[in-house]
Amino acid sequence: MSELQPKTATTTRRRSFFLRRGPMENVATAIIALGFLMLFQPFAMVLYTWSLVVLLAGTAMFIVVSKFPE
Repeated sequence: MSELQPKTATTTRRRSFFLRRGPMENVATAIIALGFLMLFQPFAMVLYTWSLVVLLAGTAMFIVVSKFPE
């Protein structure tokens, strides 16, 4: 029966934390920052090796998340 009722301004749905733009943009920015830290550290070659992958993943995530609703 609920799908037959008209939608009004008072019916709002709470979006999950993972479907909101603001928090997920912050997560993507943190991943990008982690990639930069991995790129510019002088200690572990394995971190340097994976830094580009982390940077690209964070950038792709930011692009996708920027299309989410507020």
